[in-house]
Order: sequence, then C-alpha cells, then structure tokens
Amino acid sequence: MYELSQETAQDWWEVEALYDLCFAPGREALSSYRLRDDVPAVAELSTIVRDPDVILAGAIRYWPVSIGAVTALLLGPIAVHPTRQGEGLGGALMRDSLARAADLGWERVMLVGDAPYYGKFGFKKLNDVAMPPPTNPDRVLGLALQTGAWDGISGVVKPSES
Repeated sequence: MYELSQETAQDWWEVEALYDLCFAPGREALSSYRLRDDVPAVAELSTIVRDPDVILAGAIRYWPVSIGAVTALLLGPIAVHPTRQGEGLGGALMRDSLARAADLGWERVMLVGDAPYYGKFGFKKLNDVAMPPPTNPDRVLGLALQTGAWDGISGVVKPSES
C-alpha cells in the first residue's frame, strides 16, 4: 500500500534526487524554474508518495505565480520513479493535490506539459497566457478549479510577489 503525505524538509534532498533521475540534465535552466527562484513552494500541496518499504516513489510540487493582477498555481515538477511508472501514482498525486488546492481556495492551476497526458485531468491550452521564453506556447496548459477561473486572464506569467 502506498502512502501519500506532505513533503517535509527532511524529504527535500530525496525529492531533488528523484527529479534529477527523472528529468534531463539542466532541468533547472528551464524558464519555469526562474518563476520558482526565491519563492517557496506551496507546502500544503507539495506531496510525496512512498511504497510499503518507505522508499520514495513519486513527488509533486506547486508554486504561486502571477498573471497580471491574479495568482495561479504553477504545477511542477511531478515525477514518479522509473521503477514505479505505470502504477497510477502520477495520477494519484495529481488528483489528491488538485482536490486539496481547490479545498484551500486556489482558483486556477497551470503547467508546462504534454496536452494528451494532462488533458486527462482537465487541463487545456491557455491561449492568452504566456510563459517566459523559451517555452512552446502549445505546452502552456491550465485547469480552472472554480468555474470560469481562467476567463479573461491574459498576460505573461511572473514570479509571485506574495
């Protein structure tokens, strides 16, 4: 049985090692990482999943960002250990954390990712929201946690000031 729990400070290095394993070298050079510089992750939504032997199997983090005068959550990174992929852990991390984000009053979530995968969770292309370059605009996706939360939202995503 897997256990989902909030990431703690003691988990940080282990989670970073998982991200290093799952993503290409230089992942921190991506524009989405500039939005995270000097901004703490949303602790209540940063979640890990461990297997019965207490081995880290997956992790997800969220960060606050601004688009004009509104705030949103930037989802990512999310990763599942290669030996645990295909077991539904990524989906479990997504569903659990998105439900908690809604419960905490967040209105909108965005990410940079593959539409066919994230579309399963309700994410759609954001036509009027731009990530800093070099980001493929077709990969900028959003999910409204409250009806109409993305309506009329446009602009460049910037680091959160709050």
